[in-house]
Amino acid sequence: MTLQATPLNNAHRAAGARMVDFGGWDMPVNYGSQIEEHHAVRGDVGMFDVSHMCVVDLEGENVRAFLRGLLANNVDKLQVSGKALYSCMLNPQGYVIDDLIVYFMHESWFRLVVNAGTATKDIAWIKQQNAASNSGVTVTERRDGAEPMALIAVQGPNARAKVWQVLPDTQAPSEGLKPFNAVIVKGTSFGEVMVARTGYTGEDGFELGLPAGQAEALWNSLLAAGVKPAGLGARDTLRLEAGMNLYGQDMDETVNPLDAGLAWTIDLVSERDFIGKAALQTMGQNFQFVGLILREKGGVLRAHQKVIIAGCEQSGEITSGTFSPTMQQAIALARVPLGVAVGDTVHVAIRDKELAASVVKLPFVRNGKILAV
Repeated sequence: MTLQATPLNNAHRAAGARMVDFGGWDMPVNYGSQIEEHHAVRGDVGMFDVSHMCVVDLEGENVRAFLRGLLANNVDKLQVSGKALYSCMLNPQGYVIDDLIVYFMHESWFRLVVNAGTATKDIAWIKQQNAASNSGVTVTERRDGAEPMALIAVQGPNARAKVWQVLPDTQAPSEGLKPFNAVIVKGTSFGEVMVARTGYTGEDGFELGLPAGQAEALWNSLLAAGVKPAGLGARDTLRLEAGMNLYGQDMDETVNPLDAGLAWTIDLVSERDFIGKAALQTMGQNFQFVGLILREKGGVLRAHQKVIIAGCEQSGEITSGTFSPTMQQAIALARVPLGVAVGDTVHVAIRDKELAASVVKLPFVRNGKILAV
């Protein structure tokens, strides 16, 4: 099978990246040292190619009403141009088709950014619901076609300063942006650029959307300014430290989002109906989503390991696990029974051992600071 390539593929190879098959995409896992890349983002600045993610523009006079029914979070929260919202898109059974970010541009234009591996099914689902509801929304995928976009995430405490150094035209319009807001800046030296104060690392920074043909030039300019390239390996350890879910690991079309720590992204309060709401209300929450820190030596926390709770017939399961470069400890995200409390000790089945782990509140790390101990 031929792997799909982002507009930055040549730049990754020129930098000596170790490339892997990531959901059908030829992507860099690291550029020599995943640990160094992780620490660069926590302490200075790093950049990621996230062009495998898919930008989808939804346009039309009924687009807000359409999204009210499509998404579990409530787009009525979006009233200021550029404001963003994190949401799940559910199937009628109440399970997660995808998690995504939706940006409000103006009343007849909303922009979605959906996951790479789910983009094809997401767009098919959106088009199916558009037809079924007779909403008349125009659905434009911006990964291919006439105006493809690339996405570069610049993350870390010095990320914004580096972006403004390379893209000075963006400083004035983006300097006052609060987190989870975006602005589109026209006429930069790299064309029209969407500057979004979002990310997947637990650090400050920008996600930049720009014409695909300009991506390599911007990447190289950021590189020349001292921004360190970072691959999928560091992206995963950073997001896990930040307590952020990964689709396909922490939730999918078999997982109740209330059990995956995503209740905050689901609006069950307003009278608005949405796909999956009735099923979700019927299911309710049966598990909770917590952080674990391994307290004994002799193992690493990994997905699908069993979590054993003393005096409880139900067990839990690790959904994501890694060795934290920031904390120098093994950490994990886990679904556990509702009675488990922060501070409790549980045991994780690792090969032939049951090793003790502490239950902690997420996130582990945010803005360079260790929050879970």
